[in-house]
Amino acid sequence: MPKKPATPSLTPDASLPYEAAYARLEVLVESLESGEVSLADLVTKFEEGHHLLKICQDHLRAAELKIEKLKVDDSGQASFSPLDEETES
Repeated sequence: MPKKPATPSLTPDASLPYEAAYARLEVLVESLESGEVSLADLVTKFEEGHHLLKICQDHLRAAELKIEKLKVDDSGQASFSPLDEETES
């Protein structure tokens, strides 16, 4: 039985920087929108895009957590404030 050529992993590396993941995702979307992709390639690219989207969302979520913190006042009302607004004692 002939061997299949080696193909890159469908799951992008989670340590991929946001910018690289986003750029690859844009390329995949353009390719999918072209309508010139076989069904098998479409499914493969869709799966890769799904993983890239998760990587981008994780990076954005982590950045958001670094930028804001949840603050609860004495009455129990919650609000977000920038991290540098006050320091914890």
